[in-house]
Amino acid sequence: MKPAFADAGAAGGAGAAPAGWSGLLLVDKPAGVTSHDVVDDVRRRLRVRGAGHLGTLDPGASGLLVVVTGAATRCAAVWQGGEKTYEATVRFGVTTTTQDLQGEVIERRGSSLDEAQVREASRAFVGVLAQVPPMISALKVGGERLYELARRGQVVERAPRRIEVRSWEWLSFDLPEASFRVRCSSGTYVRTLAHDLGERLGTGGALKSLRRLRSEPFGLERAIPLCELGVVPAEEALARAGVPLDAALAVLPSVTLDGSAAAELGFGRGALVEPGGAPLRAGPRSVVLRDAAGRALALGELEPDPAAPGPAPRAGARALACPHVVFPWAVRRGRP
Repeated sequence: MKPAFADAGAAGGAGAAPAGWSGLLLVDKPAGVTSHDVVDDVRRRLRVRGAGHLGTLDPGASGLLVVVTGAATRCAAVWQGGEKTYEATVRFGVTTTTQDLQGEVIERRGSSLDEAQVREASRAFVGVLAQVPPMISALKVGGERLYELARRGQVVERAPRRIEVRSWEWLSFDLPEASFRVRCSSGTYVRTLAHDLGERLGTGGALKSLRRLRSEPFGLERAIPLCELGVVPAEEALARAGVPLDAALAVLPSVTLDGSAAAELGFGRGALVEPGGAPLRAGPRSVVLRDAAGRALALGELEPDPAAPGPAPRAGARALACPHVVFPWAVRRGRP
């Protein structure tokens, strides 16, 4: 299920931004700053404890960066892996060390391309592909980031990774430059697509600009520009671009716990629940465990009731809710 998030932020925007606010903040990152810089700005300007981001944007790229804050940092994997949408411009006739125009030029080649050639060549890059990640990336090899190795002049073997380009739409041509929009799976390097397209055309190619429009289920239309974070009140920023944790976790199935089950969960123990339509044995962060008011208490997994007879759960049978991430407000101290 992919709910609409258009109004989800409004619930978290009343009054001053609480020190313990947990959720997601959708930021429009400008080109020229790192994703880490954005996280630092959010932490400082909104005075939130703990922050990270979902999906790095290169310093030269702009657009949607989803920042997780507070208890949401403990369940970032829930929102990772969604489809991405980008708009980009490629320049043909040049190859660089970074596959974009921020890198050192390796080779320049004359280009006499026409629009039809470019359109035809790009068809090979739609569908399921094996993509070799660039050296300038945050992937780790042998415990080190690839970009750290590249800074020392090292080039190492990188195994191809499975990606999927679901659509490639050309927006404009002003050759040797052309602009396009792609929808692709998480982990796709658009500058590598531009580089590989240039190689297929025999001219070389490097990315000139890149802007992320969507990281499903979130879109740039709700994001707040980074420059406004230091200008608008914190509560206004959260109302405009914040998604409280309860709303953000609506992407997962949920199970409601009664008071006694919530107490057991608070002590880190499993509790018998009515599973409804929630799946069994789907992974440690596959189900949201909520109280009667709908507040998220934990992420966990449902297991068949160990006391139930038979190898498979019967219709209407209860399930054992096993908590794996218990949020701070649900934790109970002392002896039960």
